[in-house]
Amino acid sequence: MRIPMKVDYGVRALVELAMHYGSGPVQTAAIAYRQGIPEPYLERLMSALNKSGFVHSRRGPQGGHLLARAPSEINLYDIMQELDGNASPLDCLTLPTDCMFVDSCAQKEIWQTVEDSIQQVLESTTLSHLAQRQATLIHQADRRAAPETTEQPVTV
Repeated sequence: MRIPMKVDYGVRALVELAMHYGSGPVQTAAIAYRQGIPEPYLERLMSALNKSGFVHSRRGPQGGHLLARAPSEINLYDIMQELDGNASPLDCLTLPTDCMFVDSCAQKEIWQTVEDSIQQVLESTTLSHLAQRQATLIHQADRRAAPETTEQPVTV
């Protein structure tokens, strides 16, 4: 399964908002910087996420973006469906009439099982889960990057 850049960036932006949930709006520039997303692209993406009801956006110096719902109420499947539409690994699973082997394809069952498994994982993964995991990973990385301080006795 290949994740489109639009979905990757969208999820990263929404996870960033989930990490700041309840703390007020987060500006596009801050999200872009922390998540490594080009700001002009992110502005268009945030507009799409606003129109689809995932975020509320406010203009102005005190503006920014907020999640429209609690992070625990937004799952990856919904985000992917909104940003990418069809997440199916094969077109024949969503448009069976396009395939001449629709009734006699041995592969179809396995690809349907793959699609069902992916959908289950995406539906059960919320922004809350991802934000908690992200915070843990950032904390671990910060601890690894911090120089170890071992005090040496001072001799005079």
